[in-house]
Amino acid sequence: MPTINQLVRKGRRDKIAKVKTAALKGSPQRRGVCTRVYTTTPK
Repeated sequence: MPTINQLVRKGRRDKIAKVKTAALKGSPQRRGVCTRVYTTTPK
């Protein structure tokens, strides 16, 4: 547990939220979410 003086000097750092799609940082429109995975019978 830090003292009041330590908190005044340094303060608390905010937690950095992790990006779910780190690889698509440059182009978020490429991200696709699969809603259903299935196989169809040959017709």
